[in-house]
This record gives sequence, C-alpha cells and structure tokens, in this order.
Amino acid sequence: MSASRKQSDPYENTPTSMVYEEFAEAESQLSAQYISLHRAATDEAERARLWQKVIGLRDAKRAVPAHDRGQLISHIRIWRAELAGLKAGRG
Repeated sequence: MSASRKQSDPYENTPTSMVYEEFAEAESQLSAQYISLHRAATDEAERARLWQKVIGLRDAKRAVPAHDRGQLISHIRIWRAELAGLKAGRG
C-alpha cells in the first residue's frame, strides 16, 4: 500500500459502516466537549457561540451520507483534531 493511499484512507480494511461509527463517535465526543464548555461559560456571547458549534456539528453529521468514506474520514480527522485542541486548551 502506498503512503498516499494510507493517508487518504486510514480505514482501508474497515467496512464503511464501521467508519461511519467512528464518524458518529467523533461528532459525539466533540459535541459533548462543546456542551461542557457551554455549561461552564459565564459570558452569554460565549455560551451562544458554543451552542452554535453544537448545532453546526449536528447539522454536519446529518449532511454527510453514511456511504461517503471520503467525507466521513475528512470529518473524523477534523473533529478529532478539534477535540484534541480543546482538550489541550487551544480552543
């Protein structure tokens, strides 16, 4: 397997249904992090911003077809990186 193939599909030997489960889990974890931050926020503008993040994640999850591996993987990467940034205090 070439490096570019591995880079584009790290789930090469994984059924798409399981990739979708990873996608859903990434959305769920990131959403939970935003909800936690939303609850802890004392500024109303920050609370509104965080709630919009939650709504945006929900909408993005609904918009991605369950069979579209490319979009699923792209979102997994973005959401995992965003979650890591939040947990490291960069969000």
